[in-house]
Amino acid sequence: MVVNPADVPRTDKQSHQKTDVLDCRNLAKQLQSGHLRGIYIPDQKQDYLKSLVRQRAETTRQLRKIKCSIKALLLYHGIEIPKEFDNPNWSKAFIEWIENIPWQEPVGKLCMESKIRLLKVIYQEYLELANQLRSYCRKNHKKDYYLLKSIPGVGGYLSSVVLAEVGDLRRFNKETQFASFVGLVPNIRNSGMTENVFGVTPRCRDLLRSYIIESAWVALRLDPEIQTYYRKTPRQESKEYHHKNCKKIIKQNVVSNKKGNTLSKKLFKRNKSRLQNTAGNSSKKGSYKGKPVAAF
Repeated sequence: MVVNPADVPRTDKQSHQKTDVLDCRNLAKQLQSGHLRGIYIPDQKQDYLKSLVRQRAETTRQLRKIKCSIKALLLYHGIEIPKEFDNPNWSKAFIEWIENIPWQEPVGKLCMESKIRLLKVIYQEYLELANQLRSYCRKNHKKDYYLLKSIPGVGGYLSSVVLAEVGDLRRFNKETQFASFVGLVPNIRNSGMTENVFGVTPRCRDLLRSYIIESAWVALRLDPEIQTYYRKTPRQESKEYHHKNCKKIIKQNVVSNKKGNTLSKKLFKRNKSRLQNTAGNSSKKGSYKGKPVAAF
């Protein structure tokens, strides 16, 4: 049995007097009383898949870093970026504009060319890793991959991340267990008549949690039920309700895997027609205008 050390019950006295003898005695007592719960241990295949997912996340950070470095160099030398290119998405036209910037000194151009070469190499690796992840999961986890992908807002890459970070979703009996695993539960301090909520819990799978939050924004465009729920929220509480939208995505993840049902084409067409009927209401309170459209 493998137990999370943070979940081993301890007294305040033990926090001030810690020795190997006392720790062993406490572990033996807790094990005898049945208070220790073992954690889930992934198999070797899932561990390797998880390593590939985290390598892709590291590549994403490197891509972000080199982009910031290029913009920092332009800012340092007083070169302004045209308004049509000043956005998070770097087009080929923007990279060509950077390559054709006239520099007063040749070494300035050499420095920028080096950064552009790094950008192209990292970006190619960024795309290749995502393709390899999707290809592997389509081949080795075909059923679960397409079940996850049928959920609004969940694309091929997020399906691969869920399979790598979680493994078999059927081990969760309820969506609340999955939400707790991901870290989409509140951090609460409740005593007597006083209750304080400090956002979401720090105990989480931070990579998976951030991806599910992004996918919830996408589902907001694709699922009329989530749209209606979000538009009813006051603007000052939109963040709290967006976390509830994330839990709806989590619930769909668990239910679709347990029942083995994909989102049917008929249901998707019905949702699409309802979306077209409500397209003119994007200026209402709780609008999702400006959020990403494609599945994550």
